[in-house]
Amino acid sequence: MNWEIIPADTTPEAWRVQLEIYRRMPPSKRLELALRMSDSMRELVASGVRARHPEYDEQQVKFAVNRLLLGDELFRKAFPGVEIAV
Repeated sequence: MNWEIIPADTTPEAWRVQLEIYRRMPPSKRLELALRMSDSMRELVASGVRARHPEYDEQQVKFAVNRLLLGDELFRKAFPGVEIAV
């Protein structure tokens, strides 16, 4: 991660404080946080897919999320024959 880039919605001072909090966390806590953030991001992406495609069942939502996260080329390799709009 490039620590030089400050998120647009964060002041430089708040960013420095946040980085210090991350640095003080034990590795296991940072991993737990990263996994929770990843789960939250996947659920946010899935919510967007459901909003655009209310007709999709949960399997179709999962395929669409995977396509968005993997990109078209890797998705086609991982799930040959699956055609899903995102």
